[in-house]
Amino acid sequence: MGSMSGSGPNNPESPYIQFVHVYKGFAEEPVLQDVSFEVHRGEMVVVLGKSGVGKSVTLKHIMGFLQPDAGQVFVAGFEVSKMSEEELFAVRRRVTMVFQSGALFDSLTVGENVAYPLRERAEHGLAIDEDAIQARVGELLAMVELEGVSELMPSDLSTGMKRAVAIARALAAEPEAVLYDEPTTMVDPLMAQTIGELILKLKRKTGLTSVVVTHDMKLARKLADRVVFLVDGRVAFFGPADKLDEAEEPMVQAFIWLDEVSLLKSSRESKVESQEPRADT
Repeated sequence: MGSMSGSGPNNPESPYIQFVHVYKGFAEEPVLQDVSFEVHRGEMVVVLGKSGVGKSVTLKHIMGFLQPDAGQVFVAGFEVSKMSEEELFAVRRRVTMVFQSGALFDSLTVGENVAYPLRERAEHGLAIDEDAIQARVGELLAMVELEGVSELMPSDLSTGMKRAVAIARALAAEPEAVLYDEPTTMVDPLMAQTIGELILKLKRKTGLTSVVVTHDMKLARKLADRVVFLVDGRVAFFGPADKLDEAEEPMVQAFIWLDEVSLLKSSRESKVESQEPRADT
């Protein structure tokens, strides 16, 4: 395995995830263009931008599902962009991904879905008995505020609940980092807020390194220590979340403006609802 120059897998000072001048295209169409950023251990970085700018492609490079056409991608000090599939297996035990779809096994109960990584570990020689597995499943479901759903099937759950179960399953693998792909897409605003608060709570409780891909400015402001804003596959802004308003890139300012309009609209709607006469009871 190739390691980063001047650092290595056991150096706590080195970035946990690092992109160095990464380029990627499909069918001669550029997707990522000279993308460079890093994620420090215990940090939450949000990759923000409109649909189709390469946000999810960045996550697939971290997991080694894709390899760059040029440039380098490092995880935990190892250059994953040059790893074989066998070598990547070790990285994927340290970094787990919560897919946009949730990717739950439809034929397994919620509890069995969460237990899957635990049983997989046992198959690879890491002893864990069934009582311990069940206890851990209960702890993880409680952590994502889904007590009492262990025996349900994924088809019994709402989209938001499926996302929460997927997060619990990701944590069962005891990763060092978690990647979230559009965690609030296709859920109602209330559930989106709940999922955002859950991700933030888990980050504070576990201290895991986290990368969140989203086009939701409100979610980005809630979660991010730092933001990578992609415009047409290029990094238009990379820095602290509280400095995002100072970015000069027009697309970043457009996102900020739309977010402010949305907040103003929500405020007005809440005010109108509070002033509406209520029926006598």
